[in-house]
Amino acid sequence: MANRTVKDAQSIHGTNPQYLVEKIIRTRIYDSRYWKEECFALTAELLVDKAMALRSIGGVYGGNIKPTPFLCLVLKMLQIQPEKDIIIEFIKQDEFKYVRALGAFYLRVVYGSLDCYKYLEPLLNDYRKLRLMDRSGQYQLSHMDEFIDSLLREERICDVILPRMQKRWVHEANNELEGRVSLLDDDLDDLESESDDEEPLTPPPRPTRDMIEPSRTAPRDERHGRGHSPVRRSPGRDMRNEREREKRHRSRSRSRDRDRGMERDRGMERDHGMERNRGADRDRGLDRDRGSDRDRGMDRDRLMDRDRGMDRDRGMDRDRGMDRDRMMDRDRGMDRDRGMDRDRGMERDRQMERERKRHRSRSRDRRHRSRSRSPVKMSSQKGHHTHHRERMRGEKDRDHRHGDRDKDRGDREHGRERNRDRDRDRDRSDRKEKHHRSGRSKRDNVSAMSREDLEIAEANALRAQLGLPPLRP
Repeated sequence: MANRTVKDAQSIHGTNPQYLVEKIIRTRIYDSRYWKEECFALTAELLVDKAMALRSIGGVYGGNIKPTPFLCLVLKMLQIQPEKDIIIEFIKQDEFKYVRALGAFYLRVVYGSLDCYKYLEPLLNDYRKLRLMDRSGQYQLSHMDEFIDSLLREERICDVILPRMQKRWVHEANNELEGRVSLLDDDLDDLESESDDEEPLTPPPRPTRDMIEPSRTAPRDERHGRGHSPVRRSPGRDMRNEREREKRHRSRSRSRDRDRGMERDRGMERDHGMERNRGADRDRGLDRDRGSDRDRGMDRDRLMDRDRGMDRDRGMDRDRGMDRDRMMDRDRGMDRDRGMDRDRGMERDRQMERERKRHRSRSRDRRHRSRSRSPVKMSSQKGHHTHHRERMRGEKDRDHRHGDRDKDRGDREHGRERNRDRDRDRDRSDRKEKHHRSGRSKRDNVSAMSREDLEIAEANALRAQLGLPPLRP
């Protein structure tokens, strides 16, 4: 948040103002200590104090590319974008030279060529010294007029690429600027006027006869023609003519210099155009190469993604197969366990049936023996035994029906519990087995009690025949 441009800032040269500084240098500025400590939450009013505390100008220095405070303040001004009046006040004040240099640099980076010529050319008359820090971190001596001249002519100052400027003669041709008048012209005119006032008007000394050249010893008629005497000129007029010739020569020299400057500017513009075209062609080639590399990378990424998708699908299919196999194995185990439980129940039912048959055979043998021993007494008790036999048969039929109903109920429960886990089936089967065991023990107890009653009844019958008292049940 602290490194973002203000919301109401206007775009400069079609881009974000902070983007006028290169990204690498901008990142170094964001990471510098001066930016974090001195430039945090800085406003246009507080910026004046920081600018007054500057002691040098420069870009970056050192092996690890450290920015100078001057460059940090330039980036802060691009971030907060102060008003134009504040920048003009920075330039016009005469007391703090580094404040003026900061305002001039910001004006050159942000505003157009017309404002730069208008506000920066008067600073060429400022000859104060400046400290300039080079890339090695050493201070170099410079002057304000040199710094301003480099701003108007160079393309890169303080490790910042300056925007292109329109040539001055174009503005002059469009009547946007007047012809620049140098202070040296006034000084030259003053020197010429002083030299004219100090020169004497006395004629030069006449040469003696000994100093006359042989060529001048010709007859008078040959030298002056037709015997007329030569016209004698005044020295003052000769000096005036000489000054006029010098002025004309100076004006022609200026015009020639201006023409040469215009030709040089045109040549430089042509060279710049050729360089720009070469750079554009190089950039197109680089963009084309980047596009082809990007397409190759995209194709490679697509192939890798497709391979990953195929591997993922194979893994998912393998996992599904393993899950299906596990489910089938679990179902087989559950079916096997149910079959085993059913077999155990059937075997238990068969065993119970064999026990009942064995018990019936024993009871039948016991009754036969008792009948053979005492036919008279047994005949008197025939009705009692018949009633008891019918009761026992009813109990056996009821037990058999209960066993069949329990078996049917178990089968239905096994059918409903087909999709449940094996552990739950085992627990239920164990509970069923306990239930059957408890029911069998109860039935065994009942049968055992009935056998005891029969034996007691038979013993009491024998004791009655012998005249003995009956046994207690």
